[in-house]
Order: sequence, then C-alpha cells, then structure tokens
Amino acid sequence: MHHLTARLVSDERGLSKLETLGLLALLATLLAMIPLVRDVVLDVVGFFYNQTDPATGERTDFSTLILGITIAVGAVLVFVGSVYLVLWTDLGTRLAFLVVGAALTGWMTINGVLFVVFAPRGVRPENLEGLSAVQQKIPAIAMTVGSLVLFVMFLVALDRYEKEEEPA
Repeated sequence: MHHLTARLVSDERGLSKLETLGLLALLATLLAMIPLVRDVVLDVVGFFYNQTDPATGERTDFSTLILGITIAVGAVLVFVGSVYLVLWTDLGTRLAFLVVGAALTGWMTINGVLFVVFAPRGVRPENLEGLSAVQQKIPAIAMTVGSLVLFVMFLVALDRYEKEEEPA
C-alpha cells in the first residue's frame, strides 16, 4: 500500500509526460493561428518539400524522399501511437506497449506472408535481369521472418508479464 501512496504523491508534483505533450500541442495549434508564424513555418517546410528541378520544373528526388519519410513516420505515429494511447489509459504503460507491439508485429507477419504468396505489386522479372522470382521476394521474406521473431518475443514478454502479476 505504501508503494501506491508514494506513486500517487509523486504524480501530483508536476505535469505528467502526457499533459506536457498536450500543452505543447495546444501551443503549436495556437501559434499556427498567427499568420506571421504560419507563413514562416510554411516557408521552412516548403523549402524541403517543394524543391523543383529548374530544367524540368518537377519535384527533385530529395524533396520526394523527405516527403515520403515524413508521411511514413507520421502514419506510424498516428496509427500506432493512437492505439498505444488508448490502451495506455486502460492497461498502463508496460502492458500497453507489449500489446501494441504484439499486435503490430503480428499484423506485419500476416502482411508479409500475404505479400510473399501473392506479391500484388513490385518490380516485374523482365525489369531485373538475372533475378529469379524467389530472389525478388527476399525482402518480403526477410520482413516476414523478422516480424515473426519480434511477434514471438512480444508473446514471451507478455507471458512473463502475466506471470509476474499473478499473486503468489
């Protein structure tokens, strides 16, 4: 019981990490409403995302790369992060991380197996000289095996967590 009381007292000393993140998001939202700040941010962001080749007028490879990385990281943060946040409120930090990790790696394993079997898109054999159909699927197979290993690791960690929580 003393441990719970100490934890409650320590939580009341200041803002939690989630509250701090919420306040930063609120501040960013308020700053975005100021036209001068918004224009400066758009100019800085546009410098990276809107670089064009002077000869053709098309977006440069660097600009496309930065845009793709931003979209991928943003998607992971929004989709995985929102699920983690909801589970964190109900399960706690450690168990939510394990559940989200197991779900994500399980989904990646299933997705990898489907990609290896069906391969809906990708480079066609006529575009790659010297590579067989199996060699073209090596990245998908590697992702599937890596995801499966991580999935098993998360399941083992969940099992250990469950055994730690059981009363003696």
